[in-house]
Amino acid sequence: MSLIVQKYGGTSVANPERINAVADRVKRFVDKGHKVVVVVSAMSGETNKLLQFINDVNKKPDPRESDVVLSTGEQVTIGLTALAIQARGVKAKSYTGAQVKILTDNAHSKARIINIGTENIRKDLDNGYVLVIAGFQGADEQGNITTLGRGGSDTTAVAIAAALGADECQIYTDVNGIYTTDPRVVSNARKLKSITFEEMLEMASLGSKVLQIRSVEFAGKYKVNLRVLSSFEEDGEGTIITYEESHKMEDPIISGIAFNRDEAKVTVESIPDKPGIAYQILGPIAEQNIDVDMIIQNIGHDGLNDFTFTVNKTELDKTIEILEKMKDHLGAKTIIGDSNIAKLSLVGVGMKSHVGVASKMFRTLSEEGINISTISTSEIKISILIEEKSLDAAVQSLHKAFNLDQ
Repeated sequence: MSLIVQKYGGTSVANPERINAVADRVKRFVDKGHKVVVVVSAMSGETNKLLQFINDVNKKPDPRESDVVLSTGEQVTIGLTALAIQARGVKAKSYTGAQVKILTDNAHSKARIINIGTENIRKDLDNGYVLVIAGFQGADEQGNITTLGRGGSDTTAVAIAAALGADECQIYTDVNGIYTTDPRVVSNARKLKSITFEEMLEMASLGSKVLQIRSVEFAGKYKVNLRVLSSFEEDGEGTIITYEESHKMEDPIISGIAFNRDEAKVTVESIPDKPGIAYQILGPIAEQNIDVDMIIQNIGHDGLNDFTFTVNKTELDKTIEILEKMKDHLGAKTIIGDSNIAKLSLVGVGMKSHVGVASKMFRTLSEEGINISTISTSEIKISILIEEKSLDAAVQSLHKAFNLDQ
């Protein structure tokens, strides 16, 4: 008998029919003798609808009240899912994040989990209940409802699995595993049987939408066995995230291509080359809870440098506003924002032992007439910024060049 945490995303619980299908699947696991904890998202489209409601009544909403509204989507789903499971003769009980005692900090809309109370849910599991827990939410020390950010239900599921010492955390979504790249862009993208934690962390951070990066970080930190499956298929092994790298000679150099259309580039031009300048730029941005991704400092002339980084497109205007107020203090010439870019990354642990990956990548893009504006590398990835309009062609050409369909 195993303890399994199953997470179902918005498309998996989009309507009563899909919720009934989830209940059928849960019953099959219970009938096999497993203990099951179910973590659910809001129904597909529900969070966007709630966000629109908020915007309709207040263009600059208070984050605390926004979280109160947004958390209701999952509350509906946990109740319906528990009812559906009960209708199949299985004991089930729903829990909101606060009822579980998922303690978070008070960063509304981007809260981070501090601790999870397990006493009550362990007791219910021992008494034969299936627990249905609201993803995406928790509460701070003052009891205020908080949300974990978009995709936060993955984080909830992995955190619950870690806290309970679950045998496996299964992430059910609308795809049946992790692919070499998005099949909507490359029709012959190949499903991976397994992927290393290191590669999955890079894929998630670089734009792959299947798993949220914080959930992968949790899984890695607590060694949670993580598997991605489709809720629309009866059977299937999905993709398992492994914690030991394979060193077979025939392993591919590149495991996948990740990309993100949601980033914008910010360049602070002609700043003094002196200690502490990077902190002076990024410190105030971090204080506003804005996540920064790629960071490149270009060495210029006459003691002046250009400093480039990326942020989410939705936070570009706010970032520019912060930097414009600091421009004179920084000694910067201009602040430039560009939202017409996309990030593309090659990911693979095989890069560690193979040379020529970067040159092959750049040659392929050159032959396609695609210009690269920014390059960043690590031991297992190469990330570039290109024009958004060239993204699909770039992904398709690189997927073919590195034989990822084979």
